[in-house]
Amino acid sequence: MSNSTSILEDLLQALPDLRAQLYFKSSLTALSHAMEDQVLAGSDRPLVIANFQRERFYRQEAHRYLRIAERTDQVYVLAAPETDFCNRSDRYETIAFQSTDALSQEWHLVVVGARYAACLICKERQVSDALVEVPTFATDQSRRFEGIWTFERQTVCQAAELLLDRILGYRPELATKVEQAKLLFTGKTRTGFNNVDPGPFVERLVTYLQAGQYKLLKAYRSIAAQERKERLVNLITSAIRRSLNPNEIFQVAVQELGQALQVCRCLLYRCKANDTSVTIQDEFLCAAVGSLLGQPWNLQDNPLFQAVVKRQERVYVEDVRAAVWVMDDGHEVTPLRSLVQQWQMTSWLLVPVIQQNRLLGIVELHHCGSTPHHWEADELELIEAIAAQIGTALIQAEAYAHLEDLNQQLEALDLTRSNLIAITGHELRTPLSTIQVCLESLASEPDMPPELQQVMLQSALSDAERMRKLIQDFLTLSQLESGRVEWHLESLPIRECVDLALSSLRIRQQQTKLPEIKTDVPLDLPLVQADGEWLVEVLTKLLDNACKFTDPDGQIMIQAVVNANSMLEVTVADTGRGIEPNRLEIVFDRFYQEEGALRRTTSGTGLGLAICRQIITRLGGHIWAESAGKDQGSQFHVTLPIVPIEPPEPTLPKKTRSRTAKVK
Repeated sequence: MSNSTSILEDLLQALPDLRAQLYFKSSLTALSHAMEDQVLAGSDRPLVIANFQRERFYRQEAHRYLRIAERTDQVYVLAAPETDFCNRSDRYETIAFQSTDALSQEWHLVVVGARYAACLICKERQVSDALVEVPTFATDQSRRFEGIWTFERQTVCQAAELLLDRILGYRPELATKVEQAKLLFTGKTRTGFNNVDPGPFVERLVTYLQAGQYKLLKAYRSIAAQERKERLVNLITSAIRRSLNPNEIFQVAVQELGQALQVCRCLLYRCKANDTSVTIQDEFLCAAVGSLLGQPWNLQDNPLFQAVVKRQERVYVEDVRAAVWVMDDGHEVTPLRSLVQQWQMTSWLLVPVIQQNRLLGIVELHHCGSTPHHWEADELELIEAIAAQIGTALIQAEAYAHLEDLNQQLEALDLTRSNLIAITGHELRTPLSTIQVCLESLASEPDMPPELQQVMLQSALSDAERMRKLIQDFLTLSQLESGRVEWHLESLPIRECVDLALSSLRIRQQQTKLPEIKTDVPLDLPLVQADGEWLVEVLTKLLDNACKFTDPDGQIMIQAVVNANSMLEVTVADTGRGIEPNRLEIVFDRFYQEEGALRRTTSGTGLGLAICRQIITRLGGHIWAESAGKDQGSQFHVTLPIVPIEPPEPTLPKKTRSRTAKVK
């Protein structure tokens, strides 16, 4: 059975002089509890009828109706079932009506006793969420009801009869009990007589007003905390958008966070999990505490930092002075206790800045008052939110820096490409033009004198060799940079390598006057660990480079010594053109040309020194250039690892050796 008729509408139709009022849920709860308390505190055995709309609302009050049932046997509870609520006759009567019944939209409580009567007949008013925006925490309390609350006995009895008739519709087997209730409580209507104590109603209403005020204040505090959190996060987000410089972001974050939380000291620093110490560069202070700015901050012996690294979550000590790891051992003050005393720390909080499970930094808060400070949960959440924003900013800054590096590399590659095109075009076009002219002359003039033919052939062969060297340098550098070279390390005397390089140079430069070349390479130098073929290639290129930029009247000196780092150092010095101090490093770049790609008095691709650096680096050595400036000559230094000298095996006495041999 389902009834679409509202009890409130039936009551207002039966008693047209009644006027409904508007109630909020909190008010109805207070009035209902006051009426129930009246029953529990009295000695009467009244009729009690309660409609809870839904089973879930009934479950919250079920314990009270068990106590009420001990006072009277006329208790009826109505609700729309949701789980196990059903028609049952137990300690009191339960009536399960259909969810489509109008009772599901109403809240009723009727109490009729011998000396007092009260009723609460209300119907819920549906308010559209689109018209009234209510915060989540206040959704239940914002429910509104329209209805009647009265102590007038005639009205109460009329409401009781309407509800008893509705109960009979669902549970006809209760007809006898319901008729008895009507005879006892509603049959003899006495108007004007109602001995109701207003005390419980006043107390309940005051209690609910105070509870509502407390919830309102709590909601205001929550909104204020959320607004503060959003403001700080927005400030840091704005700082991130304005600049990708971590220093600027840190300055904004530490100042805003320190001011918002009113801490004595706020520190923000970058660190890694394995750092032993950092230097404080960003700090917020109140006026009464000492500054840590520029001070070294020990991390290795700090148990709080170690705990942060291990857990990857915040660590908070409310009273530092009472912590076990700060107390002295009974004999002398520990370094950490001395640190706490020096900087007057009472409460200590560390919040990690973590991104992708990687520690990027720490936010530290110090309270330096005479009593410990307790940070609330919302404050801790705020600090963690700020730390998360800082972590995002650092990752973005690193990505931006990495992007800048990539851009610089792309610019370098583009410059290399341009140089490659210019140099290759010039170095290939020039010898090709010479070869073409010589061959065309030989082909078109068969009567050319033999001496001139020999000159033409020699020029063509010379330029063909020049092209071969150019292509060979390209292939060599490509193999070295791609790691496709197989190294054959062996123990070599440096004197032999120098002699081979000089022989190669003189063979290739037979028709060119070379500068005077002197050597100072002692025979007793230790052996070097190197690949002989590649080492001779380096020495040959260094000598060739020195000859290229030194006049025939100049001088080249080759020296070899053991330096202070126990490496063999070879120096090729010349009295030639020299190098500007600001170009001592870039001369090893690919395609670098001292005079420019198309404006040179000497030939070459600019790959020789780049090849030398690749080879020496792979051999475990180092190469660099020195020069006093233009026309002051230059020195190229190469270091190579020395072959370690193994200690001689100990010799055994004769008898021991023979005895050992017998054992074998």
